[in-house]
Amino acid sequence: MKHNVNTQWNGNMQFDAVVNGHHLIMDANAEVGGQDGGPRPKELLLAGLAGCTGMDVISILKKMRVYPEYFNIRIEADMTEEHPKHYQSMHIVYEFAGTNLEIEKLNKAVDLSQERYCGVSHMYRKMMTITHEISILDKKLLKHL
Repeated sequence: MKHNVNTQWNGNMQFDAVVNGHHLIMDANAEVGGQDGGPRPKELLLAGLAGCTGMDVISILKKMRVYPEYFNIRIEADMTEEHPKHYQSMHIVYEFAGTNLEIEKLNKAVDLSQERYCGVSHMYRKMMTITHEISILDKKLLKHL
């Protein structure tokens, strides 16, 4: 199986990538000639990881009959100082809130995603250290999120 992405230059530092029939605009900030018309490519790598592992976790939890009321994934990535600048480590924080959330089931879902199913994690793990943690938030805090 092959995946294909077509990416066209729109001028200045902006590019339009067509992914699965959806347009995704990428751009740089004004300091380097862009117009901030879209996200930066490196941060999209983090979004891809979050989406991949998030879909795994939700799918696994549904099979376990666990239904969080809130689920958020934060990824913190450390970048090198020298060129070519790249991520050297990532830390994933899985945030959950809801009723009857069993930490054992949450751990199992996250571990299965990280160790078995998420192809993005698997690929990145070959290049850097990836760590993760689970945080169960108080449902009362959801009103403020």
